[in-house]
Amino acid sequence: MRLRVEFTTEPFDLDEPPAHAVVARQVVEAAELDAVDVGPFGNTAEGGADAVLSAVDALLRRTLEAGATRISLQVNVVGEGPE
Repeated sequence: MRLRVEFTTEPFDLDEPPAHAVVARQVVEAAELDAVDVGPFGNTAEGGADAVLSAVDALLRRTLEAGATRISLQVNVVGEGPE
């Protein structure tokens, strides 16, 4: 199964990326995902179910530790295929 996760971390800071946003970027870029798109107001990543779910676990834990006070995410099944 293939999954796509869309997420944001808060609080926002328009002047410079907060530590939790930097950590979120590091987590998804280091994960074994097929596609990653990081933007100022939303981020997406796509890959096999195991890779996406592992990245989401790390994302939640590490961004909270880095000061995130809210994390919004949505996970969608985007296809059947290799994990």
